Amino acid sequence: MQENLIRTDVTVIGGGLAGMASSIHLARAGLDVLCIEPALEEGSVVGESLDWSAPELLRALGLPMEHLIAEDIATWKRHVVLQLWDGTAYDYVPGPWLGRSPWNIELRTLHVDRARLRNALTMILLQQGVTLLDDRVSAVDREKRQVTALTTQGGKRISSSFYVDASGFAASLFSRIFQLPSHHYGPRKVAIWSYFDVSDAIEGTTLHAEGARPPYMDWIWEIPIHPRTISVGYVAPGETIRAWRQQGSTIDEIYRERLSRIPRFRALVESQQSAAPLVTSYRCSNYRNITGPNWLVVGEAAAMVDPMTSNGVTAALRHADEGSRLIARSFHRGRLPRLAAAMYNRRVIELARFFNCGIEKVIYDAPIRNAIGVVNAGEVYTIPAWLMNLFYSRMQPRGLFGTGLFCLALQSLRFAASFFHWLCRRFSKPSTARMEFAS
Repeated sequence: MQENLIRTDVTVIGGGLAGMASSIHLARAGLDVLCIEPALEEGSVVGESLDWSAPELLRALGLPMEHLIAEDIATWKRHVVLQLWDGTAYDYVPGPWLGRSPWNIELRTLHVDRARLRNALTMILLQQGVTLLDDRVSAVDREKRQVTALTTQGGKRISSSFYVDASGFAASLFSRIFQLPSHHYGPRKVAIWSYFDVSDAIEGTTLHAEGARPPYMDWIWEIPIHPRTISVGYVAPGETIRAWRQQGSTIDEIYRERLSRIPRFRALVESQQSAAPLVTSYRCSNYRNITGPNWLVVGEAAAMVDPMTSNGVTAALRHADEGSRLIARSFHRGRLPRLAAAMYNRRVIELARFFNCGIEKVIYDAPIRNAIGVVNAGEVYTIPAWLMNLFYSRMQPRGLFGTGLFCLALQSLRFAASFFHWLCRRFSKPSTARMEFAS
C-alpha cells in the first residue's frame, strides 16, 4: 500500500485551463505540484473566443499573443459582430481611447484553438516540473472542512498540504463533497458545435441571432480558430432541444436545420460532410464558500459563466492566478488566512453574478431587448462589461477595501440591470410573449 501513497505540496484536481494555470503558477512559486487529469479527446472542449483581459493572463503563463499567432494556436479577434437574420449587422469594437494613456489597453484579443492551447500549456507545465497523473479522483478524505487525502480510481492515495479543485462545472468535486450553496442563472442550455473549412474567415467573432423579438434568445457563434477554419456553434435552452428530440430529431439534424436558416451556413452544411457535431449541456451558476482551511476551488468548478460573455477563459485564468498566489503566500502557515480567503470568495462570486445576471437580464430574456432593440441591448451589456474587466485588470483588488469597493460597483450595475429589466417588463404590452427564468 505504501507504494501507492503519493505525498506532494499541492494537488490540483483537473487539467483544464484553470487547473494547468494553477499548476504552473504554484510550481513557479517553488512548490511540488501534482496535477490529476484523465486523458482528454481532442475537440472535447469549447470556449474559443477570448475577451480583452485574457491575453495578459496568458502572457503571464508564458504565452504572449505574438507567440500564439505565430504557432497557429490563435487568430486575431479585433471586434464582435452581431449579425441579425434580417441582414442588419453591428460591430462592437473597443473605443480607441482605451488604447491611450492612462489605460494603455491592448485593443486586440484572440480566438484560440483549445486543443493546441492545451498542448502548449502542457509543455510549459511539464517544463516547470509539475507531475501529471492520468487518473480520476474517486474519494475525498476530510476532517470537518479540512481535506486530508484523496484516493483515485487507479488506487493511488494522495496526501498534500493544499488542494485545488479545478474539476470543471460537470464534476464540481469539492462543491459536491462539501455541499456548497449555489445560485443559478437562466435555464439549462445546450451548445452544439462543429468546424468548417472556409476561404473568408474574418478577424472577429460573429454572433448570429434573430431580431424579431424572440421570447428567449437562441444564437449561433462563428469563430475563426485558424485563418481558414471556423468553429460554428448553436446555443439554445435545454427544453427547446428536448422538445425537438421528443419529436424525433437527432442532434445532427437539429444542428444542420438551425444553421441552414443562415445563407452562409446553408452553403457550408450542403457542401461539407463534417463529423457528428459535439454537444454539451450547462447551466450558468456560482458556488459560495469555495475555500476551506487547506483548499480552494477555481474555474468552472467555482463559477460557470455564460459563453456569450466570452469571459470564461479570463475567469478561469484569474481564479488560477489569485488562488495560487494565496496558497503560495500561506503555505508556511499550513492553512489559508480567513480574510484573504473570504475576499477571494467574494471576487469570484460577484464577478460571476455580474456577467451572468447581465447577460440574462439584458440579452437573453425579452423585456429589455424588446424595449430598446437587440443592438442597443448589446451596448447596454457590453459597455459595463468591458469597463469592469478594464477596472479589474488595472485595480487588481485584493484586500478588504479594494475588493469591497469593486464588488460594490458590480452590485450597483447588477441592480441597475435588474431594475431596468423590471421596468421594461412592467410597461411592456400584455400580448408580448415572455419566459421567466430565475436569475
